[in-house]
Amino acid sequence: MSLFHFSSFRRTLLATLSATFLAVALTACGKSEASLQDVNGIDLSGATFGDGFQLKDPDGRVRTLEDFKGKVVLMFFGFTQCPDVCPTALVNATQIKSLMGPDGDNLQVLFVTVDPERDTPEVLREYTQAFDPSFLGLYGDTQETAAVAKAYRVYYAKVPTGNTYTMEHTALTYVFDREGTLRMALRYEQTPEESVEDLRKVMALN
Repeated sequence: MSLFHFSSFRRTLLATLSATFLAVALTACGKSEASLQDVNGIDLSGATFGDGFQLKDPDGRVRTLEDFKGKVVLMFFGFTQCPDVCPTALVNATQIKSLMGPDGDNLQVLFVTVDPERDTPEVLREYTQAFDPSFLGLYGDTQETAAVAKAYRVYYAKVPTGNTYTMEHTALTYVFDREGTLRMALRYEQTPEESVEDLRKVMALN
């Protein structure tokens, strides 16, 4: 298998596993919130997981969902040395923000690293701001990273590659409404246009 085809296969596998894993997790959730109708992503209204986090930004400030009330939050778990999935997700986020026009200012993109060993605060800052100055990288120590990943049903694993390693991880973008309530997950394979349709529905909630 060529490197190109392996990379394509890996992206497809991660996207499929992400959606399947989340669907299984949702079978145990009792939904109390009104569901979103006709969305391209995965409706998580009323999900009983993912109710918050405490992680640091590159300045060392502890951040929680409360800090972003009033904005629709897009949260993606990844790592800065990711060769394809992560940069694609963040490029899509920049396109989404642009397509939304003035409403794009009401979005906050959060990039949570699953590789705190290599993703130092300065590395995170440079990486996220290369896509958009408003994008914010978040990190925790090894235990904090594991805890927040578990809280959001995010899979990640270190994979040795010669004398270094890469990371496998869930390829979904979580979406929170303006009140900080988890509402949906954007699929990796969604187009920016499809994501904009979904996000406008989330924005209309409150």
